[in-house]
Amino acid sequence: MASMATVASSPSMTALAKSSSISPKFPNLQNPNPLPFPNANNENPKSISIFHPLRRSPAISKSSSSSLPDPIAFPLPPKSQSLKSRLAAGETLYGLFLLSASPILAEIAGFAGYDYVVIDMEHGPGGISDALPCLHALASTGTAAVLRLPETSAASAKKALDLGPQGIMFPMIDDARSAELAVSFSRFPPRGVRGSAHTIVRASAYGIDDGYLARCEEELLLMCQIESATAADNIEAIAAVDGVNCLQMGPLDLSASMGYLWNPGDRKVREKLREVERRVLALRKADGETAKASPPYLSGFSMPFERPEDLKMRGYHMVAGAVDVGMFRKAAVEDVLSFRRAETEIREEDGVNDQDGDRSYWSE
Repeated sequence: MASMATVASSPSMTALAKSSSISPKFPNLQNPNPLPFPNANNENPKSISIFHPLRRSPAISKSSSSSLPDPIAFPLPPKSQSLKSRLAAGETLYGLFLLSASPILAEIAGFAGYDYVVIDMEHGPGGISDALPCLHALASTGTAAVLRLPETSAASAKKALDLGPQGIMFPMIDDARSAELAVSFSRFPPRGVRGSAHTIVRASAYGIDDGYLARCEEELLLMCQIESATAADNIEAIAAVDGVNCLQMGPLDLSASMGYLWNPGDRKVREKLREVERRVLALRKADGETAKASPPYLSGFSMPFERPEDLKMRGYHMVAGAVDVGMFRKAAVEDVLSFRRAETEIREEDGVNDQDGDRSYWSE
């Protein structure tokens, strides 16, 4: 039996590889240097180089007889404007909480026009592996994604940040110390403790985006949830922590911590929310007399007792209007009730008609 090397080098096999019958299935065999990317010939001045560990190894000498080829250059897909830049420009952003971990609903939300979608891993059933398809779906619509963590820990933050969201939300931040920990989990050493795998994770385009490290911490929107009476009392100290970009109010947990689990709309809860709102917004006063160069933005979630527009009018910078599961529940319940009402009306109408018909028949 001929060896594989003999078969591969035989003239007949060489001719077969060059024949036109192969080209439709393997068109790149005709091209000695296939570049399956747009503007691959470096026509775009913003093109970047693919990360190649060997090209950056000091063990490889430039005078080596087997020199490595030049890096392949191609542009990354265009990115939508970041949440932080839009907030800095004075926009009020409107978002949605995605509890279901459904990429289909995430994609619908993106096409609908939401400015951002919070993928909820705290109360939703999904984890990191479920969040990734949702990030893909949102990216296809150019919609910013925020990942809400299940807990404030280094492990949760590391896995979430490696997926490359525009924002990350830490739950249950009660004081300055917990806010400092959240920030440290989001930064690489020496400023933090975030683990590094930036050469291979999605956040850096799997190592293709070699400018990731230079801007990742600056572009990330770090959000801390204010969800307890203790956090409300410590709001200025939390806001003063360097790296905290946004304070997200949590009315349900706040009401529970105040003893109003069954009545989040209680007057005392609403008064506490308004008080915290005023204190946060006061930090962003125009004269700049604050202890922090960039005071945090205020983010909130609308409740049955107030509309999203009400939060916008009070000065909120980010407003989440609903939860995907809640929206579907409302639409589903209304749909069923509408059908039941129509069914009842039809039966009543049919009953009246039958009764009139019976009287008419027997009176003849």
